[in-house]
Amino acid sequence: MLEISNLACSRGDHLLFSGLNFSLSPGELLQVQGANGSGKTSLLRTLCGFIMPDTGEILWHGQNIRELGDQFYAEIIYLGHLNAIKDELNALENLRIGAGLAGCKMDDKQVIAALRRLGLRGRETLPVKVLSQGQRRRVALARLLLSNASLWILDEPLTALDVGAVELMQELISEHLVNNGMVIYTTHQPLEVVGVATRRLALT
Repeated sequence: MLEISNLACSRGDHLLFSGLNFSLSPGELLQVQGANGSGKTSLLRTLCGFIMPDTGEILWHGQNIRELGDQFYAEIIYLGHLNAIKDELNALENLRIGAGLAGCKMDDKQVIAALRRLGLRGRETLPVKVLSQGQRRRVALARLLLSNASLWILDEPLTALDVGAVELMQELISEHLVNNGMVIYTTHQPLEVVGVATRRLALT
């Protein structure tokens, strides 16, 4: 479903990676590995269409993602290092707006259920600015439960999470894969998804 052919990307005059070839099918999990500065985040952002590659193609169902445009963006969700939430709004408002921008119609009951599953019961209407870093990350991760995207692209999703939240994240990924979703991620922390063989792509 996702095919990468001869992909190369530079930052300024520095070549981050080149000649990357891989594919990802429904139910598959891919970890991108590499040292700091090896281009992991740049690769994920390139796969999302946020960065133009120097060379190569990114195909979705056999079509270049540049040609698909919004049709492709509706099929993916990206969570980066930053939580991409507004401190002055509460968790419920942030997710309601995020779902709307992604074209997902959600009522408040669904949004509240997602927040509670992420361990935020009683904090749904608190301004995000009063939440801890771990709780803010949980708000961002709740977007996954409200998305219809088949491809999750996650850059360090475990940042600031405690042990319980890491286990929950592993559970969410497992459920997504069982439902024929796909996940590409980076992490410096152990992430173990039961019953799924993790494929690994190393950037040097």
